[in-house]
Amino acid sequence: MKVLVLNSGSSSLKFQIIEMPSEKVLCQGLVERIGEKSSVFHYKIGNQKITEETEIPNHKKGLELVAQKMMDKSVGVIQSAKEIEAVGHRVVHGGNLFSETTLIDENVKNAIKDLFSLAPLHNPANYEGIVVAEEIFPNSKQIAVFDTAFHQSIPEHAYRYAIPTEISDKNKIRLYGFHGTSHKYVSEKAIDFLGLQQSKIISIHLGNGCSITAIKDGKSIDHSLGFTPANGLIMGTRSGDIDHSVIFHLEKIGYSTAEINNLLTKKSGMLGLTGHSDLRDIIAKAENGNRACQLALDMNVYRIKKYIGAYTAVLNGLDAIIFTAGIGENSDYIREKVCEGLDYLGIQINTKENHEHFSGLMSIHKTQSKVKVLVIPTNEELEIAKQSFELLTDCLV
Repeated sequence: MKVLVLNSGSSSLKFQIIEMPSEKVLCQGLVERIGEKSSVFHYKIGNQKITEETEIPNHKKGLELVAQKMMDKSVGVIQSAKEIEAVGHRVVHGGNLFSETTLIDENVKNAIKDLFSLAPLHNPANYEGIVVAEEIFPNSKQIAVFDTAFHQSIPEHAYRYAIPTEISDKNKIRLYGFHGTSHKYVSEKAIDFLGLQQSKIISIHLGNGCSITAIKDGKSIDHSLGFTPANGLIMGTRSGDIDHSVIFHLEKIGYSTAEINNLLTKKSGMLGLTGHSDLRDIIAKAENGNRACQLALDMNVYRIKKYIGAYTAVLNGLDAIIFTAGIGENSDYIREKVCEGLDYLGIQINTKENHEHFSGLMSIHKTQSKVKVLVIPTNEELEIAKQSFELLTDCLV
């Protein structure tokens, strides 16, 4: 079965065709700067990479270009759109309506639209990707894989906020959680690798956006991101946890709500602390004595450690921690600093192995370490393809 995986952003479109169940990637690519005159189209098949600059005014034209390239006689992997049996869509917010992968119909589309207010930067773009894919691949099953679905197992005492119940219920205010597809993928890899029948795992997703999840027996039971992907760990441009009174204070001294929102989501985090958003630059400057960069790194690591301690308590023990996503997979500095001083939890990192370059799952703990420390590259596209394939297979049984 050929599954087209789409991740539609506000001005981008990531795609892969994955042959299931072999999990072979037939082609992949990215359309970026949609809506600009200098749009860029990246396409990769095997070792061959193609980059084209052209004007792509909207997502429909972008996906039409993708489909055209997929069916091209020289670099294509399909002969017609009918060969795509399923299109798996990443949808960021499913609210409390969706706890599993779902076949898309008009009711599902309407539900995604109703959740626009909860994810205004993501759900509208995800919805647009669905509408466009329905036009270009009319014979394919359209499937939604929700970032929030994995976290629907979080118990009520953990997902509720201590505000009046009638207000939270009426306005659907609760912890939803995000990066669920990534956390699900890497935690299942860890459980399989370690051969655990019962498991207590902390998954740490570190990229421009960051989150940490407590996972018991394969199910999410607590998570650092909440109503929106804004709180918890310190991120590239987002502040993470902050006293809500700061918001009212900023308003009182003259900032508008729009300015405060922009400040906390786009101008804070590591960027706000250092003036830089690339962690490599921040580490290099810290090593050269830049105090602001060193302080930002200390704050970043400290926040992660606090969550590890809290989630170890929630899990009543710990079998393994996982580092994943761009920073988690590539920054040996952050991994080492996070694990430093956590020997009381049974975490002992092997410094030599931590500094080694790798391309797959890697253990970086000492032999005697009670808690296993793993680096697992995330693969959200493959997880979406797997869930889409499993859903259609179950429907045929």
